[in-house]
Amino acid sequence: MRNPLPNPKYRLSLPLSLLAAVLLAGGITLLALWCQPNSFRGLLSGFLRQPLLIVLNALPVGLLLLAAAALFRNVFFGAALVNLAVCALSIANRVKIEVRDEPVFPRDFALLKEVGSALESYDIHYPAAQIAAVVLATAALLALGVFLGCKPFPVERLRGWAGSLLGAAASLAVLTGLVLSVYASKGLYQSFHVSNAEYVPAVFNDLGFPYAFCHHFTTYLVDRPQGFSRTEAEGWETGDTPGLGKDVSVIMVMNEAFSDITDAPVFSYGAGNDPLANLHALQEDPHAISGHVVVPGFAGGTANTEFDVLTGMQTTALSASTTSAMRVVNRNLDSLFRVFGNDGYETSFYHPGDNWFYNRENVYRWLGVEETRFIEDMEGPEYKGRWVADAYLARYIEAALAQAEGPLFHFSTTIQNHMSYTADKYGPDYDFPPVETSLPLSEEVETLLSVYVEGVRDADAMLGRLRFFCASQVKPVILVYFGDHLPYLGNDMLAYKELGLDAAAPEGEQRDPFSPYKTPFVIWANDAAAAVLDWDRAVESLDLPETVSACFLGAAVLELTGRGEESPWFAFLNQLRRELPVVQKTVYQLADGSVTGELDPGQQDLIQKWRRWSYYKLQYKEVP
Repeated sequence: MRNPLPNPKYRLSLPLSLLAAVLLAGGITLLALWCQPNSFRGLLSGFLRQPLLIVLNALPVGLLLLAAAALFRNVFFGAALVNLAVCALSIANRVKIEVRDEPVFPRDFALLKEVGSALESYDIHYPAAQIAAVVLATAALLALGVFLGCKPFPVERLRGWAGSLLGAAASLAVLTGLVLSVYASKGLYQSFHVSNAEYVPAVFNDLGFPYAFCHHFTTYLVDRPQGFSRTEAEGWETGDTPGLGKDVSVIMVMNEAFSDITDAPVFSYGAGNDPLANLHALQEDPHAISGHVVVPGFAGGTANTEFDVLTGMQTTALSASTTSAMRVVNRNLDSLFRVFGNDGYETSFYHPGDNWFYNRENVYRWLGVEETRFIEDMEGPEYKGRWVADAYLARYIEAALAQAEGPLFHFSTTIQNHMSYTADKYGPDYDFPPVETSLPLSEEVETLLSVYVEGVRDADAMLGRLRFFCASQVKPVILVYFGDHLPYLGNDMLAYKELGLDAAAPEGEQRDPFSPYKTPFVIWANDAAAAVLDWDRAVESLDLPETVSACFLGAAVLELTGRGEESPWFAFLNQLRRELPVVQKTVYQLADGSVTGELDPGQQDLIQKWRRWSYYKLQYKEVP
C-alpha cells in the first residue's frame, strides 16, 4: 500500500528524525503548558526546582508523537496531530477550570454527549491567543512535513504498513505501561510541592496538565459490577410517585468528627460537665430516634459520608481501589434533594468551607440542590480558632428555616471540629477544660483529647440550640444530626490505644468490627411534626435498628416522612436495610443483630442488585 501523504523534498536520517521528535515533543509540551490558566513563568520556575516534572510532562507527549510519526512515516505530520490533540485538551482544561473550577479528567471522554448542553449553559471566554498559537503551530508542522520527511527505516521488512503499525503499537504499549505504573503512583504524585494539595485545579496547574491528566487515568474509578446489564437496570427505574409524603421540614446536619467516644467507660464525666449533655437529653426524648451510623472511613472522608447519606450509594463499593465518591460524580444523580424537591420543597446546602473542596460546588448542583452557600457566600463569618464556629452556622440554618415559605429540606456540613487537634487550635492562650479519665494519659494524648472534646462540646451545643429553635416553630420540623467519622487522634490510633477503645484493636480482635466507623445519630421531631406524622406509629413501622450504614439513613428519613414509596431506588434501600442494616465491605450485620461475613443467596442477590443499580445511576441514568 502506498503512502497517501505527499512525498517530502528532503528526508531526515533516523538519528535526525529521533532528534527532531525529541525537540518537537519538548516544544509541544511547552505550548501545552503555556495554555494552562496559571502563570507560565511561575510554572517553569517550579519545574526548575523539581526537574523530574519536566520529564513526566514531556514523556507522554513524546511517546504519542513517536506513535503518530510511525503511522504517518513523517515526524512532522505526527507532531502536527499530537500538537493539536494535546494542546486542545490543555485549552479545554483551562476553560473547564475557569468555568467550573474543575480540571479535565480522562473520565470526561465518557461525557462528550453532555458537552453541547454544557457549552450552552455557561458564559465561556475562549483563550483566543492560545487557540491561535496552537492552530498556527499545527499549520507550521504540517507545512514542514510537506518539505521534510524521514528516510525509510533501515530494516526493509519494517518499511511497510506492518512496520508502521508495529512502531505505533510499541510506543502506545510503553505509554500504557507507564500510565499504569509510574503515572499511577500516588506516592510520586504527592511527593511534589504544590501550592494547595487539597485544591485539584491548583495541583493540575502546578504539576503540569500532561502529567496530572495521565495520573488520573487510574484515579476516581468506578468498577463495573459483575453481571451488570444496562437494560435490566433501566427496568428498575420505574414507578416514581411524588406527592405521597407529609409536608414536614427536614434539617439534616452532619457535624465534623462528631462522636460519642466520651461515653466510653474510661471517661469519668458527670452530669455537670458532660460534653454530650444535649445529645443524651435528646436520646431520652419521646419524639426522638437515636443510634449509630456506620460511615465509609475512619478519621477522614467527610464527603464520602455526605455522598452515602444523600444518594444511598456506598463509597466503599464503587471501586476495589480507594476512591473519592464526590470525584466520581460527573452527572445529575438521584438524591434526597430531588425527592423532596419533586414534592415542592425548598432545598438548600450550607458548608462554611471552600466550594472547591471535594468539588462540592459542582456535585451539589448535580444532586439537584436549589441553593448552596459556602464560606464565600456567608456574611461576617465567625471563627473559633482556624475554622468557622458551629454557633455561626447554626444561625444560618435557623434563618433558612424561618425564611422558608413552604416546607424545607436542608443539609449542612460543619467544619469547626476539623483536625488537627493541636494546643494552638483555638489560639495560644485558650484554656481547655481537663479531660477526665480513669487511666493516665501521655501529654500528647491529653492535648489531643482536650482540644477535640472542646469541639464536641460546641457541636453538642449546636445540637441543643437547633433543637430549641425547632421546638419554638409552629411549622412541623424534623432535625437529623450525626457525625461524619471518628476523629484522627494521633498517629497509629495513639489516643484510641491509650484509652483502650475497641476501635484500636487489631482487625479480627475487635468486639465490634464496626467500632472504627460508628458515629452517633439522632432524629428528633418537634411537637407539630410528631402530630403530623403520628410519631409513635411512624417510628414503629420504620423498623430502624440501633446501628445502620450511613447509606441507609437518608432513605429512612424519607420513609419516616411518608415518602418510602415515592422513589423505587429509596424504597429498595429501605427493603435492603431491613434485611442487612449494616454493610461494610465484606462484613454484614443481619436484622437480628448478628454479624457475619457470609450471606445466603437471597441476600447476595440484594447486594448485587444494589451495586449494579448504583453503577447504572453513576454511569448511565439521565436525570433532568
